[in-house]
Amino acid sequence: MQRISLVKQAHSLIKDTLQHGDIAIDATLGNGHDALFLTELVGPTGLVFGFDIQASAIENTRERFRLAKLESPTLILASHALMSEKIPEQYHGKVRTIMFNLGYLPGGDKHLITQTESTLVALQSAGKLLAKDGLLTIMAYPGHPGGDDEALKVAQWCSQLAPLYFNYQLTLSEADKPSAPKLFTIQKLT
Repeated sequence: MQRISLVKQAHSLIKDTLQHGDIAIDATLGNGHDALFLTELVGPTGLVFGFDIQASAIENTRERFRLAKLESPTLILASHALMSEKIPEQYHGKVRTIMFNLGYLPGGDKHLITQTESTLVALQSAGKLLAKDGLLTIMAYPGHPGGDDEALKVAQWCSQLAPLYFNYQLTLSEADKPSAPKLFTIQKLT
């Protein structure tokens, strides 16, 4: 059986949702991989907003776009918990995809991690920002300090979503261990 990474699975689901001209959010920029992926899908007529609290993540993302010879999306040096405030109101309820890749900046300081409290605030905002049939993907990594609690709280948050409004699915890594990554996908139904 061929293994597919959970990140590739998230990308596959997003490819089925996101189209040219759509609006997307990368809630945790990291090194800009997801922002670039989203930008390529929405094309020049779409919009991508990216959030990170680390200036180095913003710089890494700008460099990734420079090397790809693409115009950088709107990069916001702020917590994803401020999405509702930072995304212009005219786009609220019109965002087709929001991606979260929790944990720490690869290649960065592993002590600077996404915080459970701000992640939960951001997820609450994401549910309001999403368009009908919009997709929210959350990659959680329990294998680092703080990651276990965050993954557990994200699972609890997802499980309390109203089934009339959201369809929620959890995909586990093929690695059968508690520290293995988890992919949460949520589709907004109405």
